[in-house]
Amino acid sequence: MTTSLNTAAITEDDLVPVSERKLKNHVSFSMALKNSFTMAHRALLKMLHSPVTFVEIFVMPIIFTLMFAFIFGGAVAGDMGTYLNTLIPGILVMTGLTSCSSSGAALREDMDKGIVARFDSMPISRIAPLAGPLINDFIRYAGGGVIVFVIGYILGLRPAAGILAVLASIVFLMLVAWCLSWLFAFVSLSVRSTSTATMSGLVIMLPLIFLSNAFVPVETLPGWLQVFCKINPISHIIGAVREILDLGTVGADFWWGLLGTAVILLVFIPLTLRAHSRKV
Repeated sequence: MTTSLNTAAITEDDLVPVSERKLKNHVSFSMALKNSFTMAHRALLKMLHSPVTFVEIFVMPIIFTLMFAFIFGGAVAGDMGTYLNTLIPGILVMTGLTSCSSSGAALREDMDKGIVARFDSMPISRIAPLAGPLINDFIRYAGGGVIVFVIGYILGLRPAAGILAVLASIVFLMLVAWCLSWLFAFVSLSVRSTSTATMSGLVIMLPLIFLSNAFVPVETLPGWLQVFCKINPISHIIGAVREILDLGTVGADFWWGLLGTAVILLVFIPLTLRAHSRKV
């Protein structure tokens, strides 16, 4: 029994030499954007089915807010109500940094499982597997920010600038955290395992948040530590959030915070892409 192939539809004009074929080794910007949002949708579905993510977004901000408010409120500001104006911006930024660290670890986990390698074998944008999860992180930042302000309101926080200032501070956090997430993505791609990526993220996050003006006035710290706190970009970001909530304006801290995170973004996007290309 023989099998014949129907080649009647193929003519000599259809056979183009390889050297003359107009092949592309890149995708357009619109296609890269579409691929990135497809990966963001995948990351969203993965997040909705992850109990750990639920705890990180909804439970941890509540625990940290209650713990710091009741333990340090009286010691730092005299009473908890006064301390909330200092605490909530710090917890807000801390929540964003925690999400950045977790997203970096999740990226490392996908790479260890070979998922990223499978994506790179597909005809899609090379940046999509990286940008997609980081775009999805906007939802994490927004969710964490809402939870922080809700628990703050229950405890007695009343921002002087009103609800629009609250929304503006959440948007500002989302922008800053997304820029910082590229730093954590680079670190996660530079280490050898998910556990190391998680630990590395904590090593970066904890000094940045605690060696700042997040929870105590900088003036109460030792002189040498004040120097670091004043140049720490996280201090400027927290100062900007406080100014937005208290006065409804943006000042020098806002612009310094944006400048610092923009520099991080410009530096670590190419470094992250290079680390990603080496790993796959």
